Amino acid sequence: MGSYILNTERDKREMLLEIGISSVDELFGEIPAEILLKRELEIPAGRSELEVKKRMQKIAAKNHVFPTILRGAGAYSHYIPSIVKSVTSKEEFVTAYTPYQAEMSQGLLQAIFEYQTMICELTGMDASNASVYDGATAAAEAIAMCRDKKRHRVLVSEGVHPQVIEVIRTYLTGVEDTLVLIPCKEGATDMDALKEEIGDTTACVLIQQPNFYGIIEPADEIGEIVHQTKAEYIMHCNPIAMGLLKTPGECKADIAVGEGQPLGLPLSYGGPYLGFMAATEKMMRKLPGRIAGQTTDIEGKRAFVLTLQAREQHIRREKASSNICSNQALCALTAAVYMSAMGPSGMKQTASLCMSNAHYFANELCNLKGFRMEHKKEYFHEFVTICPDAAKVLEVLEEEDILGGLMLDDHRILWCVTEMTAKEELDRVVDILRTYQGHEE
Repeated sequence: MGSYILNTERDKREMLLEIGISSVDELFGEIPAEILLKRELEIPAGRSELEVKKRMQKIAAKNHVFPTILRGAGAYSHYIPSIVKSVTSKEEFVTAYTPYQAEMSQGLLQAIFEYQTMICELTGMDASNASVYDGATAAAEAIAMCRDKKRHRVLVSEGVHPQVIEVIRTYLTGVEDTLVLIPCKEGATDMDALKEEIGDTTACVLIQQPNFYGIIEPADEIGEIVHQTKAEYIMHCNPIAMGLLKTPGECKADIAVGEGQPLGLPLSYGGPYLGFMAATEKMMRKLPGRIAGQTTDIEGKRAFVLTLQAREQHIRREKASSNICSNQALCALTAAVYMSAMGPSGMKQTASLCMSNAHYFANELCNLKGFRMEHKKEYFHEFVTICPDAAKVLEVLEEEDILGGLMLDDHRILWCVTEMTAKEELDRVVDILRTYQGHEE
């Protein structure tokens, strides 16, 4: 960016001094040293477009794409209908930004409005924003919506994705709120621990549905506990799972958030993704970012605009609970096209396939020597198995061009199965592991 943002060395020193650090290396000190490049990029100057393209293709060929993926943990391999890319690649839609000028942006504003409508239908909530950066950001922003001078304790289930918890922890740095992690019992949120921790100073409670271990949480029961103390209830949801499970609205949640990547966005090495946010009417004005609304123009015709803009984050910054004033417009459009193409029945069918495939695979895995389920609770499309040597299991599968589950420790693997993995592939995985065990004996 140095070529485009003309800051002198003196400018840089003054900015670093202002925030209390001495160097650019210190500014990025949180990045692990082992992943730093520590050298200049090897990009020769003055090459033609053709030469650069061939060079990039050669570099890209080093990447390995697994034909069979059994790993999820927050990013999932789902089938994306061809119509999604066809629509979102149209040049009038290719923008990462929400437009200010409604007069010349009716199509994009309508698409965002329809995205918001579908998110409300999916979650059972009253209002949605135009999206935020990712699911972890959405969770942290939801907690910020619940901030109250008299309520400063934030309760988060340990069943929430660890990276989401870290983002929440980062958001709470520098404010007076206290983060309290509610432990899990047998893979799900410990209800006794929740009842013990919750009280009059609790601002909100956040759970993940299904949780990080794939377990389906007793979300409606948790909602009843939360509302007895008049705290706010936040559910961080997998949007595909909501094709089968009770919606956050049915569970009496106040805010529903989640990672929108399963809604037509490819894995793409981790992004860009999409954070969806929806809330009840009473929380609507606290939603961060942009909201597209429907109105009528001077001729009485239907029109679309950015609405509720006179909120603190735009005009009274010192009172704002959020500094997000943008959104992931192209990713939100992608999600809208995906949900339109799938329809309610398609979403439900996808969720059913994910769940049935996962249960079939879990049963087959547990027929192998030394494999067993860690938890005996209901799960969606992820589950944890205990096995003798997790690292070796994943190594054996990788040798066969299969990306196995996520290794949690030496003896635990978090598996994920979606509609993308056919029964024949799952049988092949089990046969490979059975053959390996036979050789070991």
